[in-house]
Amino acid sequence: MPAKVHEKIRLSEKLGYGAGDLPSGLYLNFFGAYILYFFVDLGGVAPAAMALMLLLSRVFDAVTDPLMGAISDRTRTRWGRYRPYLLFGAVPFGITGFAIFAAPPMSVGWLLIWAYVTYGLAMLAFTAVNVPYSGLLGVISPSAKERANVTAFRMFFSGLAGIVVGVLATTLVRELGGDDEARGIMLTMGVFSVVAVVVYFTTFATTKERIPAAPSNTSIRTDLGVLVRTGAWIAVAVSAVFGVLSIASRASTARFFFKYVAGDDGTPVFLFLDRFGLFLTALALGQITGVILAFMLQQRFEKAHLLIAGGVTKVIGITIFAIVPLDAVWPQTFSQYLVGIGFGFLMLLAFSMFTDIAEFIDWKSGQQMTALTVSASIFAVKIGMGFGGAMPGIVLSLTGFVAQEEQSASALAGINFAFAMLPALVLIPAGLAMLFYRLDHKTITQVENDLAARRALSE
Repeated sequence: MPAKVHEKIRLSEKLGYGAGDLPSGLYLNFFGAYILYFFVDLGGVAPAAMALMLLLSRVFDAVTDPLMGAISDRTRTRWGRYRPYLLFGAVPFGITGFAIFAAPPMSVGWLLIWAYVTYGLAMLAFTAVNVPYSGLLGVISPSAKERANVTAFRMFFSGLAGIVVGVLATTLVRELGGDDEARGIMLTMGVFSVVAVVVYFTTFATTKERIPAAPSNTSIRTDLGVLVRTGAWIAVAVSAVFGVLSIASRASTARFFFKYVAGDDGTPVFLFLDRFGLFLTALALGQITGVILAFMLQQRFEKAHLLIAGGVTKVIGITIFAIVPLDAVWPQTFSQYLVGIGFGFLMLLAFSMFTDIAEFIDWKSGQQMTALTVSASIFAVKIGMGFGGAMPGIVLSLTGFVAQEEQSASALAGINFAFAMLPALVLIPAGLAMLFYRLDHKTITQVENDLAARRALSE
């Protein structure tokens, strides 16, 4: 029985599971790059109104994400607890994502309503699929080492999604839309939606749940009580929220920065990539590099320390970008690559730490609540993305941004603040939160060994 702890997961399953993060990566990267620009600059919606929409959607997530985690933890089917949601949630995920940018001609007021409804439904579909997908990571193997290995594949595909958006999205928007940028954004999102559905079906077919479900004798309220009293969970959730907020604020403002501050007209500067595409691609390439480095270093160094190092790397990259000349394309690209490395550290380590925390809670309390625990990762990413899009919207509104017009000095200062200073400042609380993370290598090894013995006795 104990041999199951060391069961090796085949490469095909690692690839199948890892690819499951491609759809969410495509959605979040594309939303981060285009949703504020689509509705504010192209649609005429007030920046503050869009900011409020993004903030309210995060309030909704505060209920739906943990609820979905608790529901999937209690699901019992012949396919397992978490995999069925990949099968049945894939199509709604694809349809609702496409619907956001498929708005027909309408007044600004109705366009804002369209944003509320479609984005809300898309985030609900995202929760219904991605929370169980993340929960699946916690039961794909009882070995922390194997889970960390699978997490690396997941984060590779997350970074690949960023490359796809950086390399293909900006080009597809230009080629498919022609003179109609809004149409190009809609059609590009349609392509990504189809890809998302196919990939989720593939992930369902290639993965397996290896940790058997224990009887659930506790209420959702009880599980939530245990979760919020777990200091490690709070520390990682806080760090992840601010870490993602930093990236999201920068990404959602980048289109405005290049258009209004740098004076970029969308002309390709490297092969078929314009400066915005090169910016997104550099972030994604850096993210993949960061994932690889963090995976190699996490066995030697504590994860919390590496997460702090990743935050410092991001601050260095943001600072370099801010001080080089506006037309220094390649120094800017390199500095954004450094930001991506720091982001790769965050993504790999945070998701790995959430599954460690799920095992720790099981070890300490005897309660299996994997998806509920890991749903914090989804909630952290979504709330970080939401605030990362909302706060620039508020800044643009307060500093006098006017869509499709030459911007005032205060509006340009607002864009620069949301693009550089804000992303750097929020990394301070992200790093401080890691000082309260206490699950070191020694503790996790003890947890893993004790749980292996407990599960062997129960079979």
